[in-house]
Amino acid sequence: MSKAKKSKPLASLGHAAVVLDIAGTALNRADRRRLAHPLTGGLILFARNWQSRAQLTALCAEIKALRPDLLICVDHEGGRVQRFRSDGFTPLASMRTLGELWMGDALRATDVATATGFVLASELRACGVDLSFTPVLDLDHGPSTVIGDRAFHRDARVATMLAKSLMHGLLRAGMANCGKHFPGHGKVSADSHLALPVDGRGLAELLGDDASPYAWLSTSLDAVMPAHVLYPEVDSQPAGFSARWLRQILRGDLGFQGAIFSDDLSMEGAKVDGGALPAAIAALTAGCDMVLLCNQTLQGGGEPVDALLDGLVQAAADGRWQPDADSENRRLSLLPLTPPLPWDELMHHGAYQHALALLA
Repeated sequence: MSKAKKSKPLASLGHAAVVLDIAGTALNRADRRRLAHPLTGGLILFARNWQSRAQLTALCAEIKALRPDLLICVDHEGGRVQRFRSDGFTPLASMRTLGELWMGDALRATDVATATGFVLASELRACGVDLSFTPVLDLDHGPSTVIGDRAFHRDARVATMLAKSLMHGLLRAGMANCGKHFPGHGKVSADSHLALPVDGRGLAELLGDDASPYAWLSTSLDAVMPAHVLYPEVDSQPAGFSARWLRQILRGDLGFQGAIFSDDLSMEGAKVDGGALPAAIAALTAGCDMVLLCNQTLQGGGEPVDALLDGLVQAAADGRWQPDADSENRRLSLLPLTPPLPWDELMHHGAYQHALALLA
């Protein structure tokens, strides 16, 4: 971004729509500038941003000192998708493990799922992280290696009950939830990080199986992330860029009231509309409240991130995208409402110790 070019004031846009990342374990000058941008609404952390609990806590505190309203996020599901695994963080089992436990003792599985959510959220919040993009609501059909053991179960009813139990644990620790990847990524074998998967099933079959958890959890989900998957029998655009999927089906037919995040716009499955800027405009216009652009601070000093932020400002001025106050309210609703327990206090907290015992 040119130094001579100034962003519009936050109040004039009224919709912080971009979730971006940072390159390292501490903020640099460019990070601080981007985090202060009026369109930046969140930050997503990765394993490269982790060194220790003390470092993570200090990083989150510095971010909040710059922007108290910024939503600090992470993909921290358990199993192979868990960004922080050392220096006291509890290694969490994959969600498939909870599905396997269900087959032997369903009620115990729901209790362990709640314990998992509580431990996951309590530890993240103790370090200053606001939101984990969890639970995965995709069904374990078998072909999808990118989903695989991240899914609870093949049975949508089992996946729903375990997800609701995990979400209860998140809630007890003061963290919102985000179900993903609507309407379902588990049937396709292609990895949307590398290609655009295509699911040829019709709407009735999708709603009756993979998408059914979203209907059954319509009053429990705080946020949803759509799949970078094309369902040509339903719409010509992938779900995350489809007003039919997001506005008509998810919000209209299923009654979902929460926030909608796009999946990462740098993924191959998001490149149907060209670069990040047209993809972001398409996603926001289709019904996403926020768009993620990940790992682009590693490219050319973060030029793709600056191009997106400045491009969206211009798109708003040109009328190609309309900032939405309702979207901003949904974003702000995901911020925790209660203070977290500091780490040292958490370690002696009875509910946390009981949850750890259940996980063991």
